Amino acid sequence: IPFYQPIGGIRVGRINGEFVVNPTPAELEESELNIIMAASKDAILMVEGEAKEVSEEVMLDALWFGQEQVQPIIRIQEELMQRCGKPKREVAIPEIDEELHTKVTAASQPKLVEALQITEKQERYQRLDAVVDEVLAEVFPEGSEPSNDDIGQAKSSISSVKKNVMRERILKDQIRIDGRGPKDIRQIDCEARILPRAHGSALFTRGETQALGVVTLGTKEDEQLIDSLHGVSYRNFMLHYNFPSFCVGEARPPRGPGRREIGHGHLAERGLSHLLPSREEFPYTIRLVSEVLESNGSSSMATVCSGSLAMMDAGIPLKAAAAGIAMGLIYDDGQTSILSDILGDEDHLGDMDFKVVGTTTGITALQMDIKIKGLTREIVKASLEQACEGRLHILKIMGDTLEQSRAGLSSYAPRFITHKIPPDKISIVIGPGGKMIKSIVERTGVKINISDDGLVSIASGDHKAVDAALEIVRDLTRTVEIGTVYDGIVKRVVDFGAFVEVFPGTEGLVHISNLAEGRVRAVTDVVREGDTVKVKAMGLDKRGKLQLSIKDV
Repeated sequence: IPFYQPIGGIRVGRINGEFVVNPTPAELEESELNIIMAASKDAILMVEGEAKEVSEEVMLDALWFGQEQVQPIIRIQEELMQRCGKPKREVAIPEIDEELHTKVTAASQPKLVEALQITEKQERYQRLDAVVDEVLAEVFPEGSEPSNDDIGQAKSSISSVKKNVMRERILKDQIRIDGRGPKDIRQIDCEARILPRAHGSALFTRGETQALGVVTLGTKEDEQLIDSLHGVSYRNFMLHYNFPSFCVGEARPPRGPGRREIGHGHLAERGLSHLLPSREEFPYTIRLVSEVLESNGSSSMATVCSGSLAMMDAGIPLKAAAAGIAMGLIYDDGQTSILSDILGDEDHLGDMDFKVVGTTTGITALQMDIKIKGLTREIVKASLEQACEGRLHILKIMGDTLEQSRAGLSSYAPRFITHKIPPDKISIVIGPGGKMIKSIVERTGVKINISDDGLVSIASGDHKAVDAALEIVRDLTRTVEIGTVYDGIVKRVVDFGAFVEVFPGTEGLVHISNLAEGRVRAVTDVVREGDTVKVKAMGLDKRGKLQLSIKDV
């Protein structure tokens, strides 16, 4: 099978400032980089990965470290080719009717130059469709009977001319389809809390691309269970990317998630996940949904921007705001033009789609695929630097809308708190057969979970119910401090004293000699069952039982 040259794939990590080839799962936990890339002998072909806010310089070095490390894989393939290689098949190149191609080029070029200067997407597409009809009518006048092959070649020639017109205008005049220069970014508009009932929401518009980010906060019970080859795990952050047909002016029946939804959503999730607070800092489960309302390039990067704003609007304490930008490339005969914030047509007719996500500090995710034989270090370096400029520009505009995460959560969000108890107290909170924890749920209506390390999670839409449940748990697990005075309830009266409950489940004895000053003839002369009294914790007896006193208060 004809194949241009051998290629190799590799994973690159970075631990303690040193690059690591094909890191193990354990090493990836410590790594600030996780990049999968494909490269040839001379250049990089594909990149997909995530990072913990690394600089452009570190990312560039990582890519070329990977390109160097892939060389042994390529040399093995070359050696195998020398030993076992077979002659390549000869594939006949389809013959082109040069006369027809010349006619189509002459008829379509001026019309396409005019059409490609229309900045509005739908209007431009309508004009391009009309150009195809006009050129076919001119090349195949009424009465002629062109074959399907002739019509197919004519349409192919029109597409080729359209591609050349767009590329030449960018390379020679530095003017893009919508009139922008190579580094220009489309107009950006941001709006937060656009859906008042949602826990967090934001609308991000960049040119003719618009994404609505919506955040829903849940409890531990809402985490996603992952049962994979690596074992069972739970995810408390989920990003769902929806790309309905109407966002590109089409009408199709809705289907399940496709390649675009899965790939774009995963890239955006990678770019945002490293900026989330730890579970200890923010114990909520986070679901972020991106609804792409309009698309003309970079909808996945718009998802990053709207998602970052929506989570900040929800009060999630992100480490920093994140933005994404898609870079393009036009390369021909040594001439190069790197494009910022590419349109859909520039992605389709260009040579590179390079998406970069990051903060003001560094890169958190990137994805690159190309249509040429490879990229040199100089082109990748220039692309990363130009992407950084664009990202900082976008972050500044986002900051004008929402500079940092809101101080509090939405009033519609469930209240979710955690409380650490000693592991040996877990059985007290659960109770025999779960009696106590069921009682707490019935009395307060909260959701409550207890982990093996003693972390108690309490959640409810009713903030007062959360406080009530927390107070019960604290009382059940509270430890009596000797010398402290407590309000207790007399539970039992016996001849030698009274048993007083200072906390639920914690009782101590007030001996008859400690009920009052002087001699007490009968316990009931001082206290009766159900009385609320102030008692002082005096210590423990030989059997470890709590000793209380009323007279020493």
